[in-house]
Amino acid sequence: MRIRLIVSYDGSNYCGFQKQPNVKTIQGEIEKVLEKTFKKYIKTIGASRTDAKVHALDQSITFDIDEIKMKPCKIAGILNRKLPKDIRIIKSEETKKEFHPRYNAKKKIYEYRVINDDEMHPIHRNYAIKVSGNIDMELMIKGSKKLIGTYDFRGFSNEGSDPTTTIRTIENIKITKENNIIIFEVIGNGFLYKMVRIIVGTLLDIGLGNKDIKIIDELLESKDRSKASKTAKPEGLTLKKIYYEVI
Repeated sequence: MRIRLIVSYDGSNYCGFQKQPNVKTIQGEIEKVLEKTFKKYIKTIGASRTDAKVHALDQSITFDIDEIKMKPCKIAGILNRKLPKDIRIIKSEETKKEFHPRYNAKKKIYEYRVINDDEMHPIHRNYAIKVSGNIDMELMIKGSKKLIGTYDFRGFSNEGSDPTTTIRTIENIKITKENNIIIFEVIGNGFLYKMVRIIVGTLLDIGLGNKDIKIIDELLESKDRSKASKTAKPEGLTLKKIYYEVI
């Protein structure tokens, strides 16, 4: 049977989701606990390979296992008793054998938080970045609208992955500000390596007056990553939600 786990985690103390040798990762911790629970190695597949220090509220993971005595819904509680407190299984369930957490994803929502102030309260240090100075919200919103649609986003991607195509669709980018906290919500059918963080970094530079809004059009046309801004730091990014057509 195939089991689906919905996982939430604080990525502050991890080197990303994907299992790697000699470092602590989200996938590695989950597989370690699965092995202890079922007395054999169990390979997992995740929906998104979030980077080091990136968080998730709704990551999907699947694994295959022979028939078990316990109900699939009970697996979450059993694993949570053994997992570190910064990783929680929100739900466990049996899913269709053909379901794939990455390939069957219809759209993903990422959220990025920025503290627009001279100082950052310590409570935010692992979940946002600090950007001082006057940020033009209207200009950032105007720039973000240029990114909505289906484009080749190669200019907004770092090297480090080898996708079959760099064409992606962004359904919406919502930018709001509450007191001194700016929230970017990016919704799309999928994202390239560090794409959301490069988009945020570029929009912030536009809002700060460091780059002209025309840079968005230039990047979409030239696909030249070197023209974009620096990749925004990982702490502010959270995988908020993944939607599937059929589970």
